[in-house]
Amino acid sequence: MLEDFVKNLILVKQSFAKNYSGNAHIQEVIPTKISEKFKIRKEFLESLHNFALKNPIYFNNYVDEIEGISCTVYEGDINEYWLNSIKHGSSCQPFYPTWILSSYVMAFIAKNLGYSELVDIGSGDGRIAYCGTVLGMKSHSIEIDDVLVDLQNTISISTNENFDPICTDALEFDYSKLNLKKPIFFIGGLAQMGGDVLATSIIDKINSISNLRDETSIVFAGTNTKRQLSGNLGNGGWSTLIEKHDLNVIDTVSLPSIWTFDQDVETPYIFTKFN
Repeated sequence: MLEDFVKNLILVKQSFAKNYSGNAHIQEVIPTKISEKFKIRKEFLESLHNFALKNPIYFNNYVDEIEGISCTVYEGDINEYWLNSIKHGSSCQPFYPTWILSSYVMAFIAKNLGYSELVDIGSGDGRIAYCGTVLGMKSHSIEIDDVLVDLQNTISISTNENFDPICTDALEFDYSKLNLKKPIFFIGGLAQMGGDVLATSIIDKINSISNLRDETSIVFAGTNTKRQLSGNLGNGGWSTLIEKHDLNVIDTVSLPSIWTFDQDVETPYIFTKFN
């Protein structure tokens, strides 16, 4: 069922991107209602729309039929937040969020893999952590940029969903304070843009916490663009780190993100677990 959900999401994204005639800086779609192609619990779908409606980065929305599916198109602008996100020395990637529906799919996979806690590193506006909370997981949203954390707090308060925004440098944070039992970490940032340094630091911190390694999963955002991969083509650019730290790939799902909106490929997310 999830495979069909993802396939239909990509179909809608590709069709929408091809035919979009607006001029918004960013745009994405969420099905307006439940259908055979998008089977999702009503309260979850409403929560995804609520995130977009309460998120200041979106300034407009309208309903459009895409591939025979009624969808709400959300248009926004992240220029202000993008500029703030690149001012930090240890930031691995400017703020370019994945789609809200893609975030839901990733949190859904995490939940069904049996993880009870979700830790989003470099969380941007907190959408992955938000989706984890909506699905009943205990979320922690780690972001170095104070402007983005203020944005997260605004969304958290207005949606009444506490996904625990924390303004800190992920390289320095003491993760033992979170009292994690069975967490899944999402690493924000491509390997080629400093994400490998961030991921290595997180892995070292996981290893330093007693009995946590065997209960932990790590998800990496990859790329299928050869120019960005610079010769490292495996696992979206993460194969070297995966092999070095003895990780096992348990799932890979390619999903729409804002930075691949104008591309024919999607963003691969690689789910791994320690061997």
